[in-house]
Amino acid sequence: MIRALIVDDEPLARERIRTLLESESDIEVVAECGDGLSAVSTIERERPDLLFLDVQMPEMDGFRVLEACGAQAIASPAIIFVTAYDKYALRAFDVHALDYLLKPFDRERFARAIERARAVLMQEKKGAIDERLLALLADIKQETKHLERLVVKASGRVFFLKTEEIDWIESASNYVRLHTGRESHLMRETMSALEAKLDPKKFLRVNRSAIVQIEKIKELHPLFRGEYEIVLHDGTRLTLGRAYREKLQELLGHAF
Repeated sequence: MIRALIVDDEPLARERIRTLLESESDIEVVAECGDGLSAVSTIERERPDLLFLDVQMPEMDGFRVLEACGAQAIASPAIIFVTAYDKYALRAFDVHALDYLLKPFDRERFARAIERARAVLMQEKKGAIDERLLALLADIKQETKHLERLVVKASGRVFFLKTEEIDWIESASNYVRLHTGRESHLMRETMSALEAKLDPKKFLRVNRSAIVQIEKIKELHPLFRGEYEIVLHDGTRLTLGRAYREKLQELLGHAF
C-alpha cells in the first residue's frame, strides 16, 4: 500500500486530490495538512511514500517545507508538486521534478502523475530522483526575487509603489497599511504573506503588528524587559519586541 500525504492550504484542492485518489486501490491517504508548518512535522512523523505538495502557501510555501524537512526527509517520498505557477516558472519543474499538477488539472492528467509516481516507488534505487529534487531547490533559491514594487488601489485608481519608498508597514486585520512619508495606503494582504515577499535584508518585522524598513530607523531607546523603542526619521515611534531584537542586531551588525 502506498501511503500518501496531501499538503495544500485550500480545502477544496485537498478534497479534489482526496476524491481522485479514492479510485486508486493501492493508495491510502494517511494525513492532510493545510499549512507548511504542520506539513513539516507530519512528513517527519508519517514518512509518506507519496507527497502531494502545494507550492504556493502563505507563511511557508512548498519549497520552504522541503528545506525545513532536510535532504534526508525529502529523499524518502515521491513528490508531486501542485502549483498555479505560470509556464515560465514551470521550466524548473520540467528539468528537476518527479511531476507537477498545474491547477486546475483534470482526471487524466492526475492519472498520469500517479502512474509516474508508482514507477518511481517501484525502483529500488532513487538516487537520480533525489538529486533532481535537491537541484530543484537550488534553482528556486537562485530565481527567488524579492518585491521591488507593490500594486496599490486607492480612490478609484491603481498605481505602483516602490518598496524603497515605504517607511513602515502596519497590520490591519486582513489588510496592511503602507506608510510612506505623510501618506499611507491600505492594501489587501496579510502581514506574514507580505513579509515573506520583502527583502529580509531591508525590511524587518519588529513586532506582531509592524514591519520597518531598516534604513528608516533613526534611533533606538531601551525600554523594559529587553524591549526597545524604535524612532524613525519621520518621527514614528514603534516598539521592538524581544523576540525580534536579535534579528535587528544581525542586520545592523551591532549588539545593543
